[in-house]
Amino acid sequence: MAFLVDTNILVYCFDSRELAKRAQARELLRRGAAERTIQIPHQALIEFVSVVTRRKGYGNPLLPEEEAIRQAEGFMADFQVLYPNERVFRTALLGMATYRLPWFDAYMWAYATHYGIPELLSEDFEHGRRYGTVRVRNPFLLTDPA
Repeated sequence: MAFLVDTNILVYCFDSRELAKRAQARELLRRGAAERTIQIPHQALIEFVSVVTRRKGYGNPLLPEEEAIRQAEGFMADFQVLYPNERVFRTALLGMATYRLPWFDAYMWAYATHYGIPELLSEDFEHGRRYGTVRVRNPFLLTDPA
């Protein structure tokens, strides 16, 4: 089965503040690369570089810009990257109207819908919920303390 990976999975691979999630994200991507089951939307790569290079308050970013670029290129080499088109955009608009999803979540869901990917891995949606033909799974659910 194919999986679409949301940005937070990529970011957690480099987040030393969330060690359990970091280990789980790395294992998920390692297995997905070996089994060729994970696909990454273009949007997630853009968001990844933005998030990991952003300074949080007075702290350092998760990655220096050069390392973020290397990691993004590595993701592109290891996984199939899906690119947007007019139908993805229109489907995202539909997702906003139908499911009341915020824009970037609707856009992520639209990639899965358009490309026929049955499962979206993310912690930003309701775990187990189906949005049309796409089921959402939070791979970090067991690592959350709550």
